[in-house]
Amino acid sequence: MGVKNKLKEIRMKEYMMNQTEFAGFLGIKRSTYNSLELGKVQGNIETLLIIAKALNRKVDDIWYLED
Repeated sequence: MGVKNKLKEIRMKEYMMNQTEFAGFLGIKRSTYNSLELGKVQGNIETLLIIAKALNRKVDDIWYLED
């Protein structure tokens, strides 16, 4: 079981931005965004809430548990 996310899918399908553009849109560093997208870092709750708010979504619409 692990935490997965839909960040890349959202970025590519809905916003059609590269990582640098998308990170700027979200108000976070590109390196932070890259780590989140790759699932290397899950981020603190504040960062997750900032991203969810910027995307007008609930946190659990972006991050989910995979069996």
